[in-house]
Amino acid sequence: MRAMVFDAVGQPLRAAEVEAPEPGPGQLLLAVRACGVCRTDLHLLDGEVAIAEPPRILGHQIVGEVVGEGRRVGVPWLGWTCGECDYCRSGRENLCPRALFTGRDVDGGFAEHAVADARYCFPIPSGYPDEQAAPLLCAGLIGYRALRMCGEATRIG
Repeated sequence: MRAMVFDAVGQPLRAAEVEAPEPGPGQLLLAVRACGVCRTDLHLLDGEVAIAEPPRILGHQIVGEVVGEGRRVGVPWLGWTCGECDYCRSGRENLCPRALFTGRDVDGGFAEHAVADARYCFPIPSGYPDEQAAPLLCAGLIGYRALRMCGEATRIG
C-alpha cells in the first residue's frame, strides 16, 4: 500500500510502498478515506514529541471504512489503553500510563489502510463529509470531552 513514512526528526515524510497492516484481536482494518494533519503531527516531525520507534506512519485524525463491513468510523489520537488501571476504570483513559497513541506509538492514517482498536473507533454521522469529520477526531473531541466533563451548569453571560 502507499504511505507517507516518518524516518527521522527534521526529514520530510517519505512516500513509500509498505505492507498493508493486518488486524489483530480487537482491531479493525480500515480503508482510509481522509486523515487530517494536526499540529501534533508537526511536533512529531520536529522532534518536539518523541516517536516510539521510527519508521512510523503518522496521522491520528482518521476517517475510514471498515474493510468487509462498509461502515464509516473515525480514529482519534488515543489508540489503545489497558482498560484495567484506575484511570481507565474511571473514564480517564487518556491518562492511562500504558496508553498507545495513533501515529506515534502505532501506525496512523497517512496511508491507504490502517488498523485501529475497535474500542476507539467511533461511528461518523452520514451528514459529515470525510474531510470535515477528520479534524473533529482531535480538536473536536477535546472540546466535546471538556464540555461533557463540566456536566450541567448555568450559562455565563
